[in-house]
Amino acid sequence: MWAEFVAGRRTKWVVIAVWVLLLIPAAVLAGRLGAAEENDNAAWLPAGAESTAVYERAARFQPADTVPAIVVYDRPGGVTGADLAKARADAEAFAKLPGVVGTAQGPVESEDGAAIQTVVQVHRDRSGWEGIGAVVDAITAVGRADADGLGLHVAGPAGYASDSIKAFSEAGSLTTITALVVVAILLLTYKSPLLPLLPLLTAGGALAGAEALIYLLAEHAGLTVNKQTSFILVVLVFGAATDYALLLISRYREELARHDDRHVAMAEALRRSGPAIVASAATVAVSLLLLMLASLNSTAGMGPACAVGVLVGLLAMLTLMPALLVACGRWIFWPSLRVRAGAFWSRTGSSIARRPRTVWIATALGLGALALGLFGLRADGLSNVDQFTDRPQLAVGEEIQARHFPAGAGDPVYVATGAGTAERVRALVAAVPGIAAVAPPLVKDGDALLLAELADPPGSTAAMRTVERVRAAVGGAAQVGGSSAVTLDTQEAAARDARVVIPVVLAVVLLILALLLRAVVAPLLLMATVVLSFGAALGVSSLVFNHLFGFAGAEASFPLLVFVFLVALGIDYNIFLVTRVREESGRHGTREGALRGLAATGGVITSAGLVLAGTFAAMASLPLVFAAELGFAVAFGVLLDTLVVRSVLVTALTLDVGRWMWWPSATGPEACGTPAARSSRIAVPRRAPAAPPRSGRTRPR
Repeated sequence: MWAEFVAGRRTKWVVIAVWVLLLIPAAVLAGRLGAAEENDNAAWLPAGAESTAVYERAARFQPADTVPAIVVYDRPGGVTGADLAKARADAEAFAKLPGVVGTAQGPVESEDGAAIQTVVQVHRDRSGWEGIGAVVDAITAVGRADADGLGLHVAGPAGYASDSIKAFSEAGSLTTITALVVVAILLLTYKSPLLPLLPLLTAGGALAGAEALIYLLAEHAGLTVNKQTSFILVVLVFGAATDYALLLISRYREELARHDDRHVAMAEALRRSGPAIVASAATVAVSLLLLMLASLNSTAGMGPACAVGVLVGLLAMLTLMPALLVACGRWIFWPSLRVRAGAFWSRTGSSIARRPRTVWIATALGLGALALGLFGLRADGLSNVDQFTDRPQLAVGEEIQARHFPAGAGDPVYVATGAGTAERVRALVAAVPGIAAVAPPLVKDGDALLLAELADPPGSTAAMRTVERVRAAVGGAAQVGGSSAVTLDTQEAAARDARVVIPVVLAVVLLILALLLRAVVAPLLLMATVVLSFGAALGVSSLVFNHLFGFAGAEASFPLLVFVFLVALGIDYNIFLVTRVREESGRHGTREGALRGLAATGGVITSAGLVLAGTFAAMASLPLVFAAELGFAVAFGVLLDTLVVRSVLVTALTLDVGRWMWWPSATGPEACGTPAARSSRIAVPRRAPAAPPRSGRTRPR
């Protein structure tokens, strides 16, 4: 009923009209998503984190919700008296800027006379990084005016926020790059200049619809959305939606060779490919929704946002895309509608079939060897400077500051305690190794706040170890926060999230596969191959990050996100393959069904994998280490899964295990020992089955 409606002669126009009417307001709402983003630290952290509690308590002692901007001046030959006078004038000018709170601290000349430092408190409102970035730009403009060779750089949390928003501002170009990648791969796949336009148009509509829904959820349902989620959403929607389009188009072309009427062909294509596409999208969406179990707000918010993107992409590709294809007619495939026979994958299957057990054992051992690189993965967080692939002003400013001033100046550790215990806690904090100095306590209404200067750069591993020692020293008498504590709490929350979410994702995906395939053995084997593929991808990524890219490490949430994306998307391709294998096994037995299934799906799944890998690889266009690492790991993992795990390992396992793959259900003629079953045990097709000839109609509809 649904397939006939979407592909109907008249109803296809209804489907297109409904989408057009929905996308007009969706485009408006999607443009507001940036205003609903929350990029400050408190929005990322779990509510129960100690640094979150300190953040709330410290607000009572601050004139407003602020973050420090550390303005650093330097001159190669040393600063002069005129430079110091300019810094004083700048400090007065900074205080008059919109968004600057209170008076500046300083300027202070370094002991070696080579640099000057001024600390300015910048207001942080709901706009997060955007608002801070605008204030930092104004500070930079004032400081660099009439500088006469005096260098100026803004460091500290405000400098980090400013450079981050500049890096994320390039996400707009990410959409263009992703679209170009999709078009290029589709052109290579179909050799048609017109056909790629339809998946691209549909994926773009799906992205607008998803962003509109996410905006509404962020505004009215409390969903946490940030810049990180926004750029991942772009590549995921384009990649996943185009994958579904490829599978639909592939089946549609098969049916066009069997049916003269394109409406009938599309309805049949939807009936045959729709269940596998829905099952794969549902698996991805459920896996992403399980990220809501994470304690990190940023990770928990990413899950439902990306799930919305996948589901809207699925809806678009199963309604709008078929309607557009049928409306355009067969000419959309110009210059050729010919279905390739899949000879390469047929030969690949024949080679595997000669020694399937040897093939899967050797492949598994090879993947296991690649997974050994996991021992070198340093997913313990990145300092502010190490989060950029280039060298922004933050990096220069922090280098100058570290060279000429105490490393932790301007970004202290916050210790919140009671007024009656303030002096005792101050003494305990001052005695902790790694603490350079502790200011006198600020007392208000029975509460006290201590500011402790770090001896090491804020956010560094040494600074986080100092925070741990401070917490141990004060025990239950105080709470410890600040930017270094935020980084530490983020790492601990990410480690907890991995321990909780990964087993649940494995269990739920296994259950979905068991229900879909009505079997036990096949889901267990498929899950094992995907986990092995994940380990190999992460192992290779670790080696590349450490020895080729030279990154300082990875974010604490990196392994969990790679796991969810690769497991969900890896199962995606296994569902496409195994559902076709099961369909063919019902007619020819498991052995020949496995070979026919590989030959029939090999080309389209490989193309789908290339599209998804290409879209994630486009993330490297952002000057952010997290984006580059996540993009590389997922892209490499998808290619590994598509070209090796799905085509070689799963096929070899299916051939070796045989009909027991479907246990406890019985599939195919081999279940009852028919002649077809006996022949299927020795028949190895050298070519994919040819499509039936079309009828003699000269003007197909």
